[in-house]
Amino acid sequence: MADDKFSSVPAAHVHENPLLSTIRTTYKSFWERRESLGLSNPGSYENINREFSRDVSLTNFMFAGLRAEWTKPISHSPFFQLSHQLSMGAQTMSPYTFSALYGTSNVFLQGTMENDGSLSARSNYRWSDSLVTKTGAQIQSGQGVLSIENDYTGTDFTASLKAMNPSIIEGGIKGVFIANCLQSVTPSLALGLEAVWQRIAMNTSPEVLLSYGAKYRGSDWIASLQIQPDMPQGQGSSVSSSYWRKLTDKVSVGADLSLEFTPGMGGQGSLMGGGWEKKGAASAAAKYEFRASTFRAQIDNKGRLSCLLEKTILPAIRVTFAGEMDHLKQQAKVGLGVSVEAMSEELMEQAEKGGVQAPSLPF
Repeated sequence: MADDKFSSVPAAHVHENPLLSTIRTTYKSFWERRESLGLSNPGSYENINREFSRDVSLTNFMFAGLRAEWTKPISHSPFFQLSHQLSMGAQTMSPYTFSALYGTSNVFLQGTMENDGSLSARSNYRWSDSLVTKTGAQIQSGQGVLSIENDYTGTDFTASLKAMNPSIIEGGIKGVFIANCLQSVTPSLALGLEAVWQRIAMNTSPEVLLSYGAKYRGSDWIASLQIQPDMPQGQGSSVSSSYWRKLTDKVSVGADLSLEFTPGMGGQGSLMGGGWEKKGAASAAAKYEFRASTFRAQIDNKGRLSCLLEKTILPAIRVTFAGEMDHLKQQAKVGLGVSVEAMSEELMEQAEKGGVQAPSLPF
């Protein structure tokens, strides 16, 4: 009885401590107020403009020359897939690429090898519903790149911590370290911050860069803004914005604008008074979804007009046509791609019956 009485005394003092009680009450009130706002997750800071860049923009879709891709699904659960890609006449794509994918609900693995010996690998591991660790490695032309990233997805925010080529073997810390967070402050508005610490070599001074972002979501439109006051190596500052809107169930449009302010010939603060040089880039894009195809078109301030058409001929065959015309340079590019998915009859039957559910991969 004496031990029980003695052990309960500290707990009583902690419970009656005015300072701790105030902190606990304030913390509880803050979370209750936060939950009452009904905030949703705004996505990640890295993909703050993903609605434009990944939905309607052609930057990540355009290609030139001929491209053929053959994909062989091995199983649905766990997910396992092999693919071969051939290209010709394209400067940005390797003539031959082999890749393999493996994934479960907690693990994702991807390996890629190109004809020149370049290797790249990715692995994601889901520790919980909120925390995912991502690693990547690439070896190309005798040089290697290693990245480690941890993403935490909360109910109303997303935070990320990333390191690229970290090293301590030269008597100090070098590499690139990135931390960012995007937090919803109202049901429509989210604010974000990103900090970058980098040191390329031990004989150079480290740099610290900050950037700020905002994302506003309307009923059928989304706008984003990013401001970077200081660019690497004192190269000035930049501002970028994007706008995306869904006009109908099948039509989406968007636009983006980027401005850079760099020191002139004399440099910032120079006696020669070089002033500032201003550079800008703007583009507008649209996407239309047909029953079995998707059409995208884009035009930018340099006079480049681009279009891309993806057509599903059969459930396992997709044809892609890409074209770009540069009016100022009087140049044109054309691309044609064919993708074939060689699924076995057993997997096709499983997919039609819905007997096997593909796992939710930890992207």
